[in-house]
Amino acid sequence: MLKKLNHSIFVVLVLVVSIITLGSCAKPPTEELAQAGKAIEEAKQKEADFYAQDLFLKAQDSLKKAKDLVAAKKYDEAKKAAEEASNFAKQAVSLVEQNKAKMKAETEQQLQDVQKALEELRALVAKSGKRMAPNEARLVNEMIKKWETDLANIKEMIQGQKVAQASDQLKQMKENILKQKERLTPLPPEKAKEK
Repeated sequence: MLKKLNHSIFVVLVLVVSIITLGSCAKPPTEELAQAGKAIEEAKQKEADFYAQDLFLKAQDSLKKAKDLVAAKKYDEAKKAAEEASNFAKQAVSLVEQNKAKMKAETEQQLQDVQKALEELRALVAKSGKRMAPNEARLVNEMIKKWETDLANIKEMIQGQKVAQASDQLKQMKENILKQKERLTPLPPEKAKEK
């Protein structure tokens, strides 16, 4: 009888230990992953991918890492990575307005620089008019008109808070205008002799 009792206690103990062991197994951090995904989506909606790009990319990388860790059944590490992703996304959102205002100020200055370069190009065309082929002068003047239209559109973009896109377009436009100016600027006499 004592043997049966010891055996029953042993079986009960094994069952209790098994239940505790199974119950304490880590579970995938599905809630943390969902929260991280939601935080990243909200950050993207608030344009953190433009105005706080480094933190936004860190958030995306951390979420990917968390998903990879879940696949490897490393749930504790995955939970930490998912929480990290949420934190990076929230930090990115907190920087959007500040960075956007800074970029807007820089873009408005860049806009003035492009307008000045465009005026200088127009003056160069007028000055070089007799040396240029008529067709070439017409083409450059057409480009100037197109750039003026583009500048008006860029101003609207800035007012519409699409500052990053406006900045990108201004950079490209400035580069093209400077190429035209360089092409039309006469070389100093000593440089012309070298050629």
